[in-house]
Amino acid sequence: MNRTEISSQCLPAGQRKRPWRRFGQPQYAGRSVLAPELPVVTVTGTVRRPQQVTWPQLADGLTRIRQTSDLHCVMTWSAVGISWEGVRFRDLHERLVALAAPSSRAAWVTFHGLDGYRACLRLDDAVADNVLVATALDGAPLDAANGGPLRLTAPAQYGYKSVKHLSHIEYAVSYDGGPRPWLVHPRGRVAHEERSRWLPGWVYRHLWRALLPRALAAYDAGLARNFSQSSGSDVP
Repeated sequence: MNRTEISSQCLPAGQRKRPWRRFGQPQYAGRSVLAPELPVVTVTGTVRRPQQVTWPQLADGLTRIRQTSDLHCVMTWSAVGISWEGVRFRDLHERLVALAAPSSRAAWVTFHGLDGYRACLRLDDAVADNVLVATALDGAPLDAANGGPLRLTAPAQYGYKSVKHLSHIEYAVSYDGGPRPWLVHPRGRVAHEERSRWLPGWVYRHLWRALLPRALAAYDAGLARNFSQSSGSDVP
């Protein structure tokens, strides 16, 4: 198994260090995801042969990677030194070239999660050395609470490009901005402070930092509602 260390204590522009925690868009916090015992990955889009294959079959023989990296949230906080384990998407893509035969014109790939969230990466960003399909966190199997059983992690991009509960890979010729295209940048590179599409990153830096406490509270409220509904509790 290969080990990669790309974590740094030197934070990118506009970021502040915070402990690792669950976070995302609040509407997804309230969605229950039943993690399958045997993950299945669907591959569609501009491919000749759409696929639906179990993860053990898809990842069989691929080199497993242990990678320590940082997660940079677009809302200006960073968690450093996160230990992931999984396979490089680059290696997975090479296998999918043989299995699904993506078009030579496919320049983008959209990753879909079981909770309905999706993120689109430029293909050359997705096949970077540090982009993993993770199956473990801190040496333990990745549970549903942290995005398991499969989670895309792209350390060079802001956290909104990483997809929890990965279940579907879709190749495309053009960029998919998702339901709120104004909120995300096509590439989302941390080093270039590509926080969103239309204005410079430093403008959004101040906006997101001001909204962070409210966003954290809204996400935690969504988690609490989801827990109450799934457990049958009458706690508000």
